[in-house]
Amino acid sequence: MKIAFDIDDTLIIPLVALYKKYMYDVPNYNVIAIYRWFQENGASMIVWSGGGIDYARMWADKLGLFPDEIRVKEKSDDIDMVFDDCDVDLGKVNIKVKRLNNQVSRKYWNEHKDVFPRNKPIEKQFKLPDTELNKEGGK
Repeated sequence: MKIAFDIDDTLIIPLVALYKKYMYDVPNYNVIAIYRWFQENGASMIVWSGGGIDYARMWADKLGLFPDEIRVKEKSDDIDMVFDDCDVDLGKVNIKVKRLNNQVSRKYWNEHKDVFPRNKPIEKQFKLPDTELNKEGGK
């Protein structure tokens, strides 16, 4: 059985979802436990991300996951099960993982995460769009 896990909002909780609580991405331990259960029971594990193979590899290494494959995130007939935070049709069975703080938009963050510093509060990293999170202009 081949099982694929997405990175952002599935295996990790990105800092944008943890606004003002953490200054870095954190592991999603509940989902990682599911990953490890399948791996320990003989499934072939795949890690992927819309951010690309290098991004997926970096997180697999940081989380100590040791997947059998790291791939580009795309539909594949050989994948039996997919875990993702979005409604997807990428495998035979697609399981949607609950996204933490879904009301926080990931659009801006996803478009700029390659230059997203991880060492200071989000409101000081870049000017956020005018929202409740940015009443003071992102200072």
